[in-house]
Amino acid sequence: MPTTQFSIGRDCQLVVMGPSGARVDLTYVTAFESRQLTHPVRVDRLDGVQMAAELPKGWEGSFEVERGTSAVDDFIAAAEATYYNQGTLALGTLYQYVTEADASTSTYQYDGVVFKLANAGSWKGDASVKQKLEFFAASRVRL
Repeated sequence: MPTTQFSIGRDCQLVVMGPSGARVDLTYVTAFESRQLTHPVRVDRLDGVQMAAELPKGWEGSFEVERGTSAVDDFIAAAEATYYNQGTLALGTLYQYVTEADASTSTYQYDGVVFKLANAGSWKGDASVKQKLEFFAASRVRL
């Protein structure tokens, strides 16, 4: 349940579905960000009026997790093995659930997602291991 009249970080949950359709159970997600990619088109009309368009070119972003299990490592290892064994890139799906201030839920589905383990973690005594996954998605739709 939301605690304010605006979104705060804990109002968001993520679910990653691997290429086989299996859910990847992420432990301790601590941050998430996404941004739309566009291709700008600009037109300078002869009458001096400027026109513009931003063509959708997918979405990218990242999320950070505190390593609680080997789920992220295993997920990336499986995608890498699929590439080397079958010569194909494994595409997944990412779901973002946002609890809105009015207690409703907004659901966004990122399709055609490829993941990159940008940081597998730094292993030090008496410190948690932080990992970072980056992604690119062909599209995002609201469900």
